[in-house]
Amino acid sequence: MDYLPHEHYAVGVNGFVFDVDKSSVDNADIVKTADGSYHMIYHSRTAVAKIIDVDATGKKMQIDVGGEMFVIDIRDELDQMLEKMGFHSVAGKHIREVKAPMPGLVLQISVVEGQQVNEGDKVLILEAMKMENSIMIPTSAVIKKIMVNAGQAVIKGQVLIELE
Repeated sequence: MDYLPHEHYAVGVNGFVFDVDKSSVDNADIVKTADGSYHMIYHSRTAVAKIIDVDATGKKMQIDVGGEMFVIDIRDELDQMLEKMGFHSVAGKHIREVKAPMPGLVLQISVVEGQQVNEGDKVLILEAMKMENSIMIPTSAVIKKIMVNAGQAVIKGQVLIELE
């Protein structure tokens, strides 16, 4: 399937985490049916799933498979890297800076100084390893100062944006 931009995902399903790579998804036979559900065949096993709810920003969804509900949490390579760096545990903390999680090139800045942003808002796009990575803010804040410009190369850990 051409819609998967990354090679490896950590997929949480009802509290369990599975490692899923792009080739596994590519080898699955997934067909959208007329009623909007999906018929899947993988390793000679079949299932019919219907998407109930999608939170694209949080990369979460709720699906129904044969009357059983599943909460799916999808974390791509960047999400996993940010989690390892401690960005997943910022709830209730006051963050003063947004730093580059990896070296790359700033492609686009999506905020302006003085702007109020909410948890999960995209603040900029960083190109790294030939992939465009949306950098989301982990908490609600006000943009104090933008430290980089579009087109600028950055190093890992460099301060991109200061927050109030």
